[in-house]
Amino acid sequence: MQNLQEFDAWCRSFLEIGALRELDDSLNGVQVGRGPGPIDRVAFAVDACAETIRRAAEGGAQVLFVHHGLFWGRASRIEGALRERVALLLSADLALYACHLPLDKHPEVGNNAVLARMLGLSSLEAFGYYHGQALGFAGSLDPPIGLDEALRRVLPDGSAPLSLLPGGPTEIRSAAVVSGGAAREAFEAIEKGYDLYVTGESSHSVYHAALEGGINFLAAGHYATEVWGVKAVAEKLARERGVQTFFVDLPTGL
Repeated sequence: MQNLQEFDAWCRSFLEIGALRELDDSLNGVQVGRGPGPIDRVAFAVDACAETIRRAAEGGAQVLFVHHGLFWGRASRIEGALRERVALLLSADLALYACHLPLDKHPEVGNNAVLARMLGLSSLEAFGYYHGQALGFAGSLDPPIGLDEALRRVLPDGSAPLSLLPGGPTEIRSAAVVSGGAAREAFEAIEKGYDLYVTGESSHSVYHAALEGGINFLAAGHYATEVWGVKAVAEKLARERGVQTFFVDLPTGL
């Protein structure tokens, strides 16, 4: 790619960055720019923090693409930890590109689309509405699977989930997925009669409702459910544009 502007245009060609700007608190798109010059190596990570920025720079990237950027909802004073992160980006001439809700909801490379494929869901339908926009997916499982198998599919590295509430049937024939911090969408999943609900974080408010509502509730981890979108975009960029990519893995355990 010739420059950062071309990279931005490529991202906007399939991610709804402009369309969701009134809905998303994240400042999606270019958050920190760089000087002129080609883009031939891009780092991908879930979070923009000092360590991911350092690793991206050490890996020779010109752009760091993240799900969680630096700027949210309002103007921020560039001081403290934020100043350190911005200074690291500028000193490395490393651009920062953020994509939050557009990466959650995308039907091909989105966190929830990938998780739905990992689970093996078919007959997909929109699920998990946020201000009128569906971010997640729901569907059926044929043949049905057990809870242990669902856990293996969602966490293929064998890591433990944050929370697992076995309130539903032992044979899971349907499931809904919303990545990240979407515990309360469990109520929608219960209302619609799904056997399993998968998200990133749990909440005390859904504990009894899940156990009494006939649903299996799996909180696999905010980080663990949101590595998939950035990885999918990295694969797409390498495949379509021949740009070198690498993933900076910095699990939070949350």
